[in-house]
Amino acid sequence: MKKTLLSLMAVALVIVSMISCGSKSDPKGVALNYLNALKKMDYETAKKFGTPETGKMLDMISSFSSMVPDSIKDQAKNVKIEIKEAKEDGDKCTVKFSSSDKPDAEETLNLVKKDGKWLVNMTKDDMGGGASEPASEEGSTPPAEEAVAEPAEGGKDSLKVDAQ
Repeated sequence: MKKTLLSLMAVALVIVSMISCGSKSDPKGVALNYLNALKKMDYETAKKFGTPETGKMLDMISSFSSMVPDSIKDQAKNVKIEIKEAKEDGDKCTVKFSSSDKPDAEETLNLVKKDGKWLVNMTKDDMGGGASEPASEEGSTPPAEEAVAEPAEGGKDSLKVDAQ
């Protein structure tokens, strides 16, 4: 009788483990788990849902998290995440989501599929906030501006911006 009960418990444990790991193949589930860990500042858990490059970015973010006041950390734990949509394109997926602290702002999270599992792919470009701006229609980039220090009247340096 004890062997049967132990066997049933072992089978149940295996089934529960398989079901919980099954969410890793669903981009929406991976994104939600990642974002929930991130809002709790649980970077080690968030790393489990990301690529190695994402892990490096999380390590960097983690090093700065000690500077965040406890009041902000507590507020972040109460933020609710809502996944709006997930657009799969082969081994890539873009997940759009919103959070209760910015309900009108829709944010994007990029995922990639590696070894059959969806993983969050956060890069340095994602941290830049606008690094992915499209170029002009002709495919050229807008002219760069350069700052040049020139002597101003009275002998003091001033900053002059020239468009090229």
